[in-house]
Amino acid sequence: MSSATAQPQLHVGVVGGGIGGLAAALCAAQAGWRATVWEQAHWLGEVGAGVQLGPNATRRLQAWGVLPHLVARASQPTDLLVRCATSARVLGRLPLGERAQRHHGAPYLTLHRADLHAALRQCAAHHGVVMHVGSEVTALDPVQATLQVGDSAHAAQALVLADGVWSRLHAAVMQAPPVSVTGHVAYRALPIQQRLPAALRSQVVQVWLAPHAHVVTYPVRGGDMLNLAVFIEGQAMVLAPHWQQPVDWPTLASRLPPCCAPLRALLEVAGEAGDGWRQWPMVQRPPLTHAGQMARARLALVGDTVHPMLPYMAQGAGMAIEDAHALGQVMASYEPVEQALGRYARQRWQRNARVQARAQRNARWFHARGAKAWLRNQAMAWLGTRVLDVPWLYRG
Repeated sequence: MSSATAQPQLHVGVVGGGIGGLAAALCAAQAGWRATVWEQAHWLGEVGAGVQLGPNATRRLQAWGVLPHLVARASQPTDLLVRCATSARVLGRLPLGERAQRHHGAPYLTLHRADLHAALRQCAAHHGVVMHVGSEVTALDPVQATLQVGDSAHAAQALVLADGVWSRLHAAVMQAPPVSVTGHVAYRALPIQQRLPAALRSQVVQVWLAPHAHVVTYPVRGGDMLNLAVFIEGQAMVLAPHWQQPVDWPTLASRLPPCCAPLRALLEVAGEAGDGWRQWPMVQRPPLTHAGQMARARLALVGDTVHPMLPYMAQGAGMAIEDAHALGQVMASYEPVEQALGRYARQRWQRNARVQARAQRNARWFHARGAKAWLRNQAMAWLGTRVLDVPWLYRG
């Protein structure tokens, strides 16, 4: 291509260096844009623990060249088992492993969030993404595509807002309902499997259902660690400045519903076998209702910044990855920026809304009691895999 016909390289400014922000920057760079990431924290990393990535997400990571960087640190569970928390009875089973690859064209992986973040960061740097830490964006203009970092103003052709569920910039530039506390609280432990009794170790995904609560476990760090998350509803919790707060086992134990002996034994030793227990409140926004919530002028929003959801579809990271992929596709078109970002929003808002709504439904389904719980259990017994599989999600 001659210099007379070559397209000038466009610049995108990405606010937020988490999974969604790095994924968006990487996709923009692969689409031919110059990408800069501003992150207010003084280091680029991920807090939290495990993340599940369905085939809908790993398919994108494969296309970006990220998946090979994750293989050594990820786990590929063979099954998802749904159990009764009080009896330990298996209520339903979804084969994963080879079946996920065969049916959906990509693997189902479980891994530590920090490992996913590190792989994205490595690939983004390889593609020339510039990353600034300790750089808080205090204002941005969606029409002019400018942003303010301290005393410095920066201009670009497009902006991406990916600074998470507690974004202050979101409210300043978009009309959206505020984040709401759901009354669901999560408790997380990350035990080292070798420190657990052999009978409590696991290399599959397990979901233990109880009235008003459920527990999820799955392997991370190549199976060396077990991500363990307890979700209990009907609790109030004050949002602290650092909203992941430590909690001791006696306090958590006092809040648990009745559990069978194997599950209770795992919960009792999990904290001491790892880094202790932490708690945080589950928050969300109502499902999206129109495309204008995901883009405005030359600004696009991705991930939890725009569609935070309960983790009961295990799709928070997956939807951010899908957002980034769609954004990269429209940015590769070289159509006018506002037109491209509008097309991105139209492509993404309904799918995100559907997953948000399904996560809310799952909250009721997982935590059912009485007759509703009996019907749920019978449905899994009668219909088996068809109840647990979500091909519309994993093939999307």
